[in-house]
Amino acid sequence: MMKIDSSTTTQPAGDDAKVRAQATQAAEKFESFFIGQMLHRMRASTRELAGDDSPFKDKVNEDMQDFADNQMADSIAGQHAFGIADVILKQLLPKS
Repeated sequence: MMKIDSSTTTQPAGDDAKVRAQATQAAEKFESFFIGQMLHRMRASTRELAGDDSPFKDKVNEDMQDFADNQMADSIAGQHAFGIADVILKQLLPKS
């Protein structure tokens, strides 16, 4: 395995901040996607288990519920509530 000496590679400080911002944004988007998929699966299960007269079975409400799930996922991910983005950032970014 080849070892790379990181002391010889330098990046301007502005680039480091830009990379950190992009990595943070990507990690939050991944966390949002993950939470969104979980919410969509939970909503699909609710629809399957709901009675025929339930508002959860109504196709008219389905699009708005999916939209609300996506908005909730974005909000939760923005707070790093699940910690997925934090774990990704720990792996991607060296400690400063």
